[in-house]
Amino acid sequence: MRPLLRAYDRLVSYALYPQSAFLLLIRLYWGIQLAQSGWGKLHNLDRVTGYFQSINVPMPGPTAHMVSALELIGGILWCLGLFSRPISAVLTVNLIAAYWFGDHEAFLAFFSDPDKFTAAAPFQFLFVALIVLLFGPGLVSLDALIRKLVAPRGSSPSASSAD
Repeated sequence: MRPLLRAYDRLVSYALYPQSAFLLLIRLYWGIQLAQSGWGKLHNLDRVTGYFQSINVPMPGPTAHMVSALELIGGILWCLGLFSRPISAVLTVNLIAAYWFGDHEAFLAFFSDPDKFTAAAPFQFLFVALIVLLFGPGLVSLDALIRKLVAPRGSSPSASSAD
């Protein structure tokens, strides 16, 4: 029975490789995009603050700083696959707020007009944040490396490989 369980464990761990490659590509592409967005906002804080004022974001100055830094740091962390799930949770909240304040009509059209919802600017980043939050960063990530180094000897490699 033990050889059968080991074979099954090996099969499951190999099945995670395509998923991990997909997650790596998503994290790298959208992480770079998010980091560039944050970098651009950090270098144009007056415009970002003015925009936040125009859409009635509370405390537009500090919020502009926080959102800009969050996008820059969050994008870098996605690329590295480090703290992937926690940063994705924070980014999910941030992007829902971006929908709420920046495109309230699209946010409310989630069920009535999905095309309007998916065409809104925050949608793609929100979708990626939810993917990484739900599936983790994959095997090719610093999170997986740290988990492997910290995991006790003899534990199953596939049990934590998808995180």
